[in-house]
Amino acid sequence: MANQQSHGGQGRLTEDSRSYLGNLRVRLSALLLVSLMGCGTTAGVSCGDGGQRAVQELLYFGTEMPSGHVGPQDWAHFLNEIVTPRFPNGFSTWHASGQWRSASGGVIREPSYVLSLLHSEDVDQEQAIRELITSYKTRFHQEAVLRVKSSACTSL
Repeated sequence: MANQQSHGGQGRLTEDSRSYLGNLRVRLSALLLVSLMGCGTTAGVSCGDGGQRAVQELLYFGTEMPSGHVGPQDWAHFLNEIVTPRFPNGFSTWHASGQWRSASGGVIREPSYVLSLLHSEDVDQEQAIRELITSYKTRFHQEAVLRVKSSACTSL
């Protein structure tokens, strides 16, 4: 802990204490900088031999609607009509059990679908993602679609 000298009821930091706190500030600043560097785009990702930079998107789609739920056929039609034309190179999807807090504050538990996409980072791909999210929300009366975007390296 920092050394303090008492003088007239007020604590004063010694030279050693000021040096310690200054060093601590430098270390914390460096740690913050290194942490934030990982939050950038794929431009800083090194993929090694044969690897290619990409963006991985995980999209979480709830299935409960005001009048029923999104069933397997509804999901298949959405994939065929909306997702496949925008991402013809492929994607993966699976069922999940979801939980989230709605805008009204209530906890919602519902079956969900997860869509995993790998794509290049460009304006067209960003627009395609936004279009499919908007389409799902409109078509199935959804409040939200969770989007998780991260940098990745791919190779085949």
